[in-house]
Parts: sequence; C-alpha cells; structure tokens
Amino acid sequence: MFDKLKNAFKSFTNTIVNSITTTELSEDKLNEIRDELFMQLVESDVAVDVADAICNAMVNYLRGLKVPRFGDKESIIRNGIIDVMNKLFSDIPDVDFMNEVIGILQTKKPVVLLFLGPNGYGKTTTIAKITHQLMKRGGYTAVWAAADTYRAGGAIEQLEGHAAKLGVKVIKHGYGSDPAAVAYDAINHAKVRGGIDYVMIDTAGRMHTDINLMNELSKIQRVSRPDLSIFIADALLGNEALDIAKYYSKYVRIDGLVVTKVDAYPKGGAILTFLYELKRPIYFLGGVGQGYDDLRPFNKAEFFRQLIL
Repeated sequence: MFDKLKNAFKSFTNTIVNSITTTELSEDKLNEIRDELFMQLVESDVAVDVADAICNAMVNYLRGLKVPRFGDKESIIRNGIIDVMNKLFSDIPDVDFMNEVIGILQTKKPVVLLFLGPNGYGKTTTIAKITHQLMKRGGYTAVWAAADTYRAGGAIEQLEGHAAKLGVKVIKHGYGSDPAAVAYDAINHAKVRGGIDYVMIDTAGRMHTDINLMNELSKIQRVSRPDLSIFIADALLGNEALDIAKYYSKYVRIDGLVVTKVDAYPKGGAILTFLYELKRPIYFLGGVGQGYDDLRPFNKAEFFRQLIL
C-alpha cells in the first residue's frame, strides 16, 4: 500500500545516506536533493504546497547535519526524517475514534454521527463498518437515518441492505422528503427507545457545487447537532477530493475524515495532503470492498514510520 510514496522517501533516504559524511552537505547538493524529493512527492499525489513544506523542513534538517564515521548512519537519518515529519504535522491531532465515540456516551446518549461526502465515496459502507466495529467492541446499539432522500431507487435501499445484515433499524421517509426531518426523527426514536447508543446519519452527495445540497447539509447539521461530522474522502480522486472537502467545509463543520479505497491507491500522497491542508484527523483508512472488518484505525506517527523505515 502507498508504494509510490514509500519509494519517494526511500530514494530520498538512500541519497542522503550515500551523500552525507562527517562533513556538511553543500548548498548545491541540498538543492539537488530537494528538487528530486519535490518531484517524487508531487508525482505521488502530494499537493505542491504540501510538497514544498515537506522539502523545506527536510532541507532545514539536513543543513549542517553531520553523522559519525562509524555506527548506523542509515538508522540515524531515517529516525531524523521521521522526527521532521512528526514535527511538521504536529498541529493535526491523532484521535482514537472508537475511544472518542465510546467516551462521549459517558456524558450523553445517543451519540450522533453525521456522514458527509459525494455519492460513490463509500458513506453507506463506512456507516456499516463503524457500526459493526462498535457492536464487536462492546455490543453497542445503533439506529440509522436515511437522510439521502434525493437519490430515488438507490440510497435508502442500499442502506437497508446493510442494515438487514447487521440487524439495525433504519428510520426513513419517502424520496423527496426533508432529510433534516429524517435525522430529527432518528434521534427522537433513539431517545424514546432509551437503550440506543448511536445515531448514524447518511446524507446525500450530489455534485458538491450544488448550492441546494450544501444548504440542505447545513440544515441537517443544525437540526441534528452531531457530536462528530465525518467526511468520507475517496483516495482514488487524490487532490480533487481535497478540493471537494474544502468546499464542503464552507457550509458544514468537518471534524475528521475516513479515507476509502486506499487498497487500490498506490500513490499515497493524498493522505499527507488531507492532513496538512485540512488540519483534521483521519479516523480510519478503508478499502474498496464491503467487508465490515475492512476499516483500519489511522495513526500519524505509525503512518510516517511505515513510509520511512
């Protein structure tokens, strides 16, 4: 996974290891190394501004760096690069999603989770996967709100298909109805029933430039007052997904992301771009398939280690 991005850092590290000695690298060599890393990062789907920031941080680390003649030079350099990445991305929090949403239950019930993003990104399957994990973790219960009332003949039926497999109730209205009312009814249902822990709200995802859709999503968020609003980002779209997320964030609050289809995405750079540009945590990485266990918690430090070591 993310082989292209890993190869970019591997090539960068090897160049440094082969170039640096007990004397400092020259400015010409630093510029040469920087330019090569920059091109490889951009080719790996890292946005230009983000690639610039990474390269500048790396050059600052290398400028004046000396390594001992003896010892594990490669290990020193790799650990140094990991440290640079951790510092560069230090303002983006790591959030253990499961602990977070289980912790909220200590102060309120139900916990409301709102899922956002264009159709085809994996909102519905992500809802199913997260519900499945909560059920496995502690037998937690959920009700789903079918608040995509626009996509006739598909959205509600898809949600109900997953719900039937997991034994989850779906609160729905007819196509064309007010999606905010569906969300409200689902939350009220959970409150009246008393024992339901989570309300998961599925939303429409037409063209993100559709102002009516954005106003609709904004209304759903105002009515449902979600504890977390989760944007589903399709890794295969690369930096286009970032532009869409930024557009959404003008109208609705985004607390964190789930990045889907990563197993079919060898470049990997969009992950760095999402983090750096959105300043929001990535909760999970998900694959293309609909297997309910196919959702991996994301941790920045571990991600950097896997890229560089």
